[in-house]
Amino acid sequence: MTARGEPPTLTLTAIGVVRSPFVSRVDAPRQPAATEGARGEIVLYPGRNLEHAVLDLSEWSMIWVLFWFHLNPGWRPKVLPPRSEGRRRGVLSTRSPHRPNPIGLSALRLEEVRGLTLFVRDLDLLDGTPVIDVKPYVPYTDAHPDARSGWLESLSAPADPAPAWEVVYAARARAELDWLRDGHSVDLETPVTRTLSLGPQPHPYRRIRPDGDGFRLAVKDFRVRFRVDGRRVDVLGITTGYRASELATRAGPDLDLHRAFVARFAGG
Repeated sequence: MTARGEPPTLTLTAIGVVRSPFVSRVDAPRQPAATEGARGEIVLYPGRNLEHAVLDLSEWSMIWVLFWFHLNPGWRPKVLPPRSEGRRRGVLSTRSPHRPNPIGLSALRLEEVRGLTLFVRDLDLLDGTPVIDVKPYVPYTDAHPDARSGWLESLSAPADPAPAWEVVYAARARAELDWLRDGHSVDLETPVTRTLSLGPQPHPYRRIRPDGDGFRLAVKDFRVRFRVDGRRVDVLGITTGYRASELATRAGPDLDLHRAFVARFAGG
């Protein structure tokens, strides 16, 4: 503590950076268990004697990775987690990224150590994430299956992980997704399925809103319309997130894609 009783200011220096297939916050899975084996790399910085620091690390099958939520501009004392059934919770009782200090912790599978590069699996981190530290995952001390699950135990469906919702694509949605993927290298199906399999309830963090007799999910600059039947989510179709006036007046490659999409699928 300082002389005035204020907390000290700490200085951290990143030891490396994440190379990941996930480039935006919308793309990133919420937990490593939801990544379905996504692979990536942790590239440690040279010139800091880390070549010696990674000795013997390859003997471990899992590692803890401490990182910095570099895209978060601030924090919130109360947050709305995806599984909180509409109730806000104190941020320290959640795994939300909006923290007083934006420090995250992920348990990742370590596949290989090659020089200063750690090859990992079950990655849930964004590309460019600064890495603060790496520690081995030690099962006998880090795994506590009998630990309480806090407010998760009071939910109507407290199972953790919760059973995935079934996501079914209508013929129109399938044609639109295939056109984007095969002709323009835009994969919307992966983030759509990942998001909706967690649950279709309207939620600002997952960019889900009511839309007439259904719902609308925003993914990148597209909008995905869907309905819910029991625990099945029926994806009906995809639309552009740009207004007609923007498509008519603005320039740019992204806008060209959206204009081509509208021209291809306008009118059903």
